[in-house]
Amino acid sequence: MSASGVQALPRWRLPALVAVLATLLSLLVWRLLMLQVLDTDHGYEFLKDQGDARSVRTEILPAHRGQILDRNGEPLAISTPVVSIWVNPAETNPEKTDTDSGKIALAAQTRWPELAKRLGMSRAEVESKLALRGKRFVYLRRQMPPSDADAVMALKIPGVYAKREYRRFYPAGEVTAHILGFTDIDDGGQEGLELAYNDYLSGAPGSKSVLKDLGGKIIRVIEANKPARPGHDLTLSIDLRLQYIAHRELRNALQEMGASAGSVVMLDCQTGEILAMANQPAFNPNNRTRANTNGMRNRAMLDLIEPGSTIKPFSMVAALESGKYNPLTPVDASPGYIVVDGKTLKDPVNYGPINITRIITKSSQVGMTRVALSLDEKNIWDAFQRFGLGSSLETGFPGEQHGMLPIRRRWSDIERANFAFGYGLQVTPLQLARAYSVFAMGGELAPVTLLKRDGAAPAGKQVVSAGVAHQITEMMQTVIAPGGTGTRANIPGYSVAGKTGTVHKVGVHGYEDRYHSLFAGFAPVSAPRIVTVVIIDDASLGKYHGGDVAAPVFAKVVSGAMRLLNVAPDQTQKPPAPVAKSVVTKPAEMKPIVAKSTSASAVKGPV
Repeated sequence: MSASGVQALPRWRLPALVAVLATLLSLLVWRLLMLQVLDTDHGYEFLKDQGDARSVRTEILPAHRGQILDRNGEPLAISTPVVSIWVNPAETNPEKTDTDSGKIALAAQTRWPELAKRLGMSRAEVESKLALRGKRFVYLRRQMPPSDADAVMALKIPGVYAKREYRRFYPAGEVTAHILGFTDIDDGGQEGLELAYNDYLSGAPGSKSVLKDLGGKIIRVIEANKPARPGHDLTLSIDLRLQYIAHRELRNALQEMGASAGSVVMLDCQTGEILAMANQPAFNPNNRTRANTNGMRNRAMLDLIEPGSTIKPFSMVAALESGKYNPLTPVDASPGYIVVDGKTLKDPVNYGPINITRIITKSSQVGMTRVALSLDEKNIWDAFQRFGLGSSLETGFPGEQHGMLPIRRRWSDIERANFAFGYGLQVTPLQLARAYSVFAMGGELAPVTLLKRDGAAPAGKQVVSAGVAHQITEMMQTVIAPGGTGTRANIPGYSVAGKTGTVHKVGVHGYEDRYHSLFAGFAPVSAPRIVTVVIIDDASLGKYHGGDVAAPVFAKVVSGAMRLLNVAPDQTQKPPAPVAKSVVTKPAEMKPIVAKSTSASAVKGPV
């Protein structure tokens, strides 16, 4: 003890205190090093991973679907940015309401009516989705316009988020609907070319890492992991201008004729490109709420019909190739009907002795029957097969039909006759158009396509001689000339070759008095450019013959195409007069079929 009475502190205590403080500071520094620098079990990397797990998220970058364009670059299908609103019900319905998150959720629930209003939904519908338990992702509304979605997100309701997406839009609407098809809500192809070329059109989504706050808002983008790859654009052979014309004229024809359906197919016979393909009834791919399967079907490629008299030019190919006939060979069509296997086949009038050309001009059933029964049925079948009937067009269109060309060991006489004038086989409108392109191209069968060709068209296959193709073309020109069955297909200034067809439809009890009305042809004859097939189904306002119903549509559609494609007129005078009647007696090889009954009441059969 000191003289003043105050006890002195030991000298060791101060160094000891300093040592303790230094040790504590060293431990603190060591701990900080362990947590912030060193890679230990609960060190820097551990804490970083834990933090990232709570704040770093991977965002999917949606890929832009490729455009579909017409041959001139006009957009037919495009993808527009939209926003989908979704909710995490786990954030809107916490189990405990005495926590901060619970209080936030309760406050948010009072704003659900306002949310429903901005979403354009009923309050009950929104509340049913927000109240789901055990879910962490529920869509409230898909594919909203960005401005509407911004208004929803401006409410800043906890648990409600936005997701950027794309929606398919079709500028031409129902005009191109049957060709393009449509996509589903996730932008995947469902019908038509959207389905056929889905992989080509679809892009590859990308991703990026972002830092989010507790409210789910993106604070900053950390890095772009993988950029989104947009899909490829697809350029079609379709000319939107011609497609509009075909769509308009077909729709008007159905209204004027009281018909239930129809198709128009237009081919560029020089390249095999499909320039237009219209169908009715149609649907709007931008709003399919009222669409049905009847209106969504691409009839030009999916519907099979009996071609009727439009097949007669192909039967005449077999006749000319047999060597028994030439365009002026006489055939006796008296007395205006013929009985085959108990079935009576009739002409509108008794044409008497006519030649091969006038059989086509007048579409004589009796004359065609006599020619068919004088030939080997295998020759006619072979001619049809060479023209591509009954075989795939290989366009890649989903569900494309191949047609039906029957093969029989034995053919009855009535089967041979019906087959020769278009019954007992089935084709699609596009198959019929390609078959007619053979005449336009001097006997060459070329592949068809829905895609624009780059460069020269692929070489076709010569399936009939150029001479026979020319003879048939001259025969078909008389169909449009005065006295023919297709005069209403005449186009002023242009030469036209074609054939009418009127086909009984099959019902429950066989052939009925309901019809497919057809016209198939091409123009101009001097330098063929356009092959067009028109089919009108079930015209019900009095007229139903192909020359009255389908031929006028052909004239309007092809006339518009000639103008838009700048095809020069090739005819400055009136159409050629029909070939004169032949009154020469029948050749020896032709054996007329004797009618088994001369009763005035004919048995109903296909005509």
